[in-house]
Amino acid sequence: MADLRNRARALRVKQTQVEARLWVALRDRRLGGWKWRRQVPLGPFIADFVCAELMLIVELDGGQHFEAAPYDARRTGYLESLGYRVLRFWNAVLIEDSDAVCDTILRACGGERPQSGVRRPLT
Repeated sequence: MADLRNRARALRVKQTQVEARLWVALRDRRLGGWKWRRQVPLGPFIADFVCAELMLIVELDGGQHFEAAPYDARRTGYLESLGYRVLRFWNAVLIEDSDAVCDTILRACGGERPQSGVRRPLT
């Protein structure tokens, strides 16, 4: 387990340009107010982006995934068995139209996150 956590940390440090691009859109609750984490260990796998509240995972697939289809299918099946929904996007799609990818993710989230309460300033 410690090895997987260390690998996840290394992946966060050495993220790809495409991962960095999506992370800018997701981090700090920028997309609809939902909290996202990146490179999250789940069982024997590391998920690219996870919204734990919604049990939603977003995976970015580069060219290497053409040959890894059976592995990716096994991985997705495992994550779904834990109750997660998995969205997959090709890197090229994110590069070509990141707004459409973000719109798809936001729809999968059910839209904007409902406010948990209105904060009133102290007087």
